[in-house]
Amino acid sequence: MTFQERLLQLRKQKGFSQEALAERIGVSRQAVSKWESGLANPDINNLVLLSEIFKVSLDELIKGEVPRAFEKEATIKTVKVPWSRHYEYKSKSHIGGLPLIHINIGWYDRRFKTNFKARGIIAVGNIATGLISIGLISVGIFSFGALSFGLLVLGGLALGLALVCGGVAAGGIAIGGVALGIFALGGLAVGMFASGGCAIASHIAVGGYARGHIACGEITSGARIAERYIGGSGKVIDSEMMVLAIKQEFTEMWLPFRELLIKLYGGW
Repeated sequence: MTFQERLLQLRKQKGFSQEALAERIGVSRQAVSKWESGLANPDINNLVLLSEIFKVSLDELIKGEVPRAFEKEATIKTVKVPWSRHYEYKSKSHIGGLPLIHINIGWYDRRFKTNFKARGIIAVGNIATGLISIGLISVGIFSFGALSFGLLVLGGLALGLALVCGGVAAGGIAIGGVALGIFALGGLAVGMFASGGCAIASHIAVGGYARGHIACGEITSGARIAERYIGGSGKVIDSEMMVLAIKQEFTEMWLPFRELLIKLYGGW
C-alpha cells in the first residue's frame, strides 16, 4: 500500500474531510488533495502531525508496516473467541406455524450465553420442543433426552403422563432405576402398583423387598401376602391367592380396571 493510499484510508476511517484534516494540520485543502493523489508529499513536520492525529507510527503511516513492538502489544491484548461448532436446519414446510423439522444443535464454551433451541413438529436441539423432540432438554408428546418431559418419554431424568423410561422415571407407567408412577417397575419402584428390587406400593407390591397392601417377595410386609414357597426356587406369586386378594381387597375399584389387575397378577 502506497503512502497516498494509506493516508486516504486513515482519513476515511477517522471520518475526516480533506478540509477538516487540513485545518488540524494547518495547511490548505489542496495540499491534502495533492498528498492523496501522489502529486506531492508532506514534509517531516507534517508527517509527525499526521501520525499523531491518526495515532499510528511513522512506519505504519509511510510504509503501512506495524512495528514489532506494536505487534507484540497487539498480540498480548488479543482475546481469543471460544471455539464453537453449530449446525441448524429448518425445513420450509410448516404445520400450524411450526416448521416440520427444526434441528439446532451445537457445542459451545461455557462463556457463551447462547442456547441452541429447536422448536418444530420434529425438533432436535440442545433444548428441543415439539411433537417429537430429541435433545439434552426435551419437551414433547414423544420426548427423548437427558432431561425429558412429555407423554411418551425416554431419558436420563424422565417425567411424563403415560409411558416413561429413564434412570429416574416418573409417570403413569414408569420404568427405570428409580421409578415413580401408578405402575412402577425398577430397582426402586414406588407407586400404586410396584415391581422391582425394592417395591413399595399403596395397592400391590412385588419384588425382592415388597411392601404394599397386597405383597409378594423375598421380604414382604402388607395386609395380604399372596405367595407360596417352592423348594429350591424361592417364593413366587400364588395366582389363586392373588386373584382372591384383589377381589376381596379392592371391592370398590372400577370393575374393568380390577379385571386388568387380575390378568396382570393372576396369570403367574
